[in-house]
Amino acid sequence: MQDRFGRTINYMRISVTDRCNLRCRYCMPDGITKCSMQEILTYEEIVEIAGAAEDCGITRFKVTGGEPLVRRGVETLVRSLKELPLTEQVTLTTNGVLLEEKLPVLVEAGLDAVNISLDTTDGEKYRQITGSDSLPQVMRAVRASLEAGIRTKINAVLIPGCNEEAFLPLVQMASELPVDVRFIELMPIGEGRSNRGMDNRTLIEKLYATFPGTVPDPAPRGNGPAVYYAVPGFTGRIGFISAIHGKFCDSCNRVRLTSTGFLKQCLCYEDGTDLRAILRSGEETGRRTLLAEAIRSAASGKPEAHSFDRPELITEKHRMSGIGG
Repeated sequence: MQDRFGRTINYMRISVTDRCNLRCRYCMPDGITKCSMQEILTYEEIVEIAGAAEDCGITRFKVTGGEPLVRRGVETLVRSLKELPLTEQVTLTTNGVLLEEKLPVLVEAGLDAVNISLDTTDGEKYRQITGSDSLPQVMRAVRASLEAGIRTKINAVLIPGCNEEAFLPLVQMASELPVDVRFIELMPIGEGRSNRGMDNRTLIEKLYATFPGTVPDPAPRGNGPAVYYAVPGFTGRIGFISAIHGKFCDSCNRVRLTSTGFLKQCLCYEDGTDLRAILRSGEETGRRTLLAEAIRSAASGKPEAHSFDRPELITEKHRMSGIGG
């Protein structure tokens, strides 16, 4: 499926909950308004939407949140998505706290890869950021995932004055382990509106200066916009997702489904389509066709680019945990 700018849309991020088991100061602050279970899609509804999405050419799915592993039975969704006839890949993004204990059932369900959000390797700093002492569980989960044969990536967001010193320790994880460590520029969504993230151009310069011989690695390593670098002697790669200083909208291949069934075209804007209304209209005959038509219409309406460099044009007001960023 192509949008009106000729971009191929083949990837859907699916948020299964807005809830989390951490209180990250930048994405999940205390006081957040949560949805009731009646408001969020059932797994059966999500699979019905995914089936219609496959009719449109979307064959790769990412399960996200909030924190997806706090929702009971998420492995059943992974299995159901994998069993759809055209599915190429099902992956998951998690903070890693519950991953080790859930890993056996996720592997059995057919999970292809996992992204683990980790903004520091320092225990005290981790507690300050998340309000939790769960760093040891997360580090064990990284190794357990690798031992289970799951392709594993680390996602980090660095904030000046908060955790910028975590850059090199996180990079070193790719030296010791076959993981890709990616640094994501903070986007001005939700709590990101009032905080300034690290410029990835500065981090790339630091990578080159610290590790002579570092070279760009053009090999594709996933579905997203990360640009990767190979460091001599490292078993993993270092990636940078530069939404602010490396705008990649011309190659955006995704749409996002919130836990309440709203199909978003772009993180920057509130625009989208309410698929839950179609699912719960009471009409079963022709519903898959209606869903597919709505998905095609939403995809064709994707904006040409975000406007993160012009905050006055950003219309999305929800926090990242509420939109499956």
